[in-house]
Amino acid sequence: MVVINRENLPEALEPKHVQAILGIGRSQTYELFNKPPFHVIKIGRIYKVSKVTFFKWLDGEEQGD
Repeated sequence: MVVINRENLPEALEPKHVQAILGIGRSQTYELFNKPPFHVIKIGRIYKVSKVTFFKWLDGEEQGD
């Protein structure tokens, strides 16, 4: 099992980061990013999600609008 230190991650996570954190495959990761339960931005072909937003979702915390 790989241990990922949240503090060492960039402020804007890419799909590869989310994939490693959740331990899921590439296609599952892009399915998640195409219908995200958290705020995602797309810059060209690159998806990004705020580290704070992602971990709030992962930890089950409420997200303010």
